[in-house]
Amino acid sequence: MYNPRYALVAYVRDAVGEFVATLRQELHPDLPHLPAHLTLLPPRHLRGSEIAALETLEEVCGQVEPFEVVLGEAETFVPVTPTVFIRVEQGAAHMRDLHNRLNTDALSAIEEWPYMPHLTIAKLSSEGLAEQAYLTARDRWAEYKGSRRIVIRELTFVCEQEENRWKDVAGVPLGRSLVKR
Repeated sequence: MYNPRYALVAYVRDAVGEFVATLRQELHPDLPHLPAHLTLLPPRHLRGSEIAALETLEEVCGQVEPFEVVLGEAETFVPVTPTVFIRVEQGAAHMRDLHNRLNTDALSAIEEWPYMPHLTIAKLSSEGLAEQAYLTARDRWAEYKGSRRIVIRELTFVCEQEENRWKDVAGVPLGRSLVKR
């Protein structure tokens, strides 16, 4: 039986998101379309039911007001993993705190790497490809003239249907309940 993985993300649906989606398509055209996003909880198997996970999300996120982050520079996780990303420069501590509060109960997981707030551009198949992609991403990002500020008002709980294919399970608003009481 398939044991799906879940994650919690903040979609970036503004000019920065469009920029990253276009750059991702250029750097890794074989990847299925994946909206630009900031990850709050990296992929994990649940330690309980989907409903229990949603209850934890509602409880924690209902107590957190929307917040702003500012993106920094393009970087890479090479040699740890062949991933190219944009670091969260301002608001990272807020994201880490929220990540730590959410990594509990049904959502609890021992993560492979320490959590670092970032916007993934692409995960490549080798270090060499990642290093080439990083150089392109760094140059393109340096030329980007739009705002690097992102306001996070809602998170999205997602489930992996098959490798690299994710489905939205629920939107999770910050600072309010999923259900009217």
